[in-house]
Amino acid sequence: MPVLVITGTGTEVGKTVVTAALAATALAAGRSVAVLKAAQTGVAPGEPGDAEEITRLAGAVTATEIARYPEPLAPATAARRAGRAPVHPHEVAEAAAKLATEHDLVLVEGAGGLLVRFDAAGGTLADAAALLAAPVLVVVSAGLGTLNVAELTAGHLRSRGLAPAGVVIGSWPAEPDLASRCNLQDLPDVTGVPLLGAVPEGAAALAPAGFRTAAPHWLAPRLDGTWDAEAFQVREARRGQRT
Repeated sequence: MPVLVITGTGTEVGKTVVTAALAATALAAGRSVAVLKAAQTGVAPGEPGDAEEITRLAGAVTATEIARYPEPLAPATAARRAGRAPVHPHEVAEAAAKLATEHDLVLVEGAGGLLVRFDAAGGTLADAAALLAAPVLVVVSAGLGTLNVAELTAGHLRSRGLAPAGVVIGSWPAEPDLASRCNLQDLPDVTGVPLLGAVPEGAAALAPAGFRTAAPHWLAPRLDGTWDAEAFQVREARRGQRT
């Protein structure tokens, strides 16, 4: 099944921009793409959410949102406080499976980290990925503190019999510090999966045409792009020596 689940090691790590880059890169490779946002929180009715942002940046994707809650909280909490029905993992899996019958690639974006709860029963994105038997791409931050949460996320995926597809840095700083540069080597070591891309900070501020042109250069060939992890690491190490 052509489904890829995208999770993060927390909030504000760049999941939505990475998902947009994945969509734009797949579109450039001639594939049809659908994006499924499992639960959108912190956005009022009528306001653009993550699915709309992905469409704005990536282009002609089918964007679907299962549920929306106004407060910026975990989906289970936001649903309870809004007096609305929660999203359940089986609903996410069923929606993704249906989209997969009509598209070459389905990108399922979670909310926050892997174990953020969707419902009162404790259902999570990991449960939806298990139902889909889909690989999970982990979006991480660049700097200090990312190794611990990246390793925990990859370890939990494996404990569930799920395959972590790789790691993508969601916002690579224009002026990376020592920890960020070291993490280029350490992230694959602690997670046991390859580093598959680094999206530059501020990428979402690019004009859509520029974003679509640049996106394949941020992602590795395994994700339809041209980004080379080893070359990137060497370049950033040299930059660090000059500063």
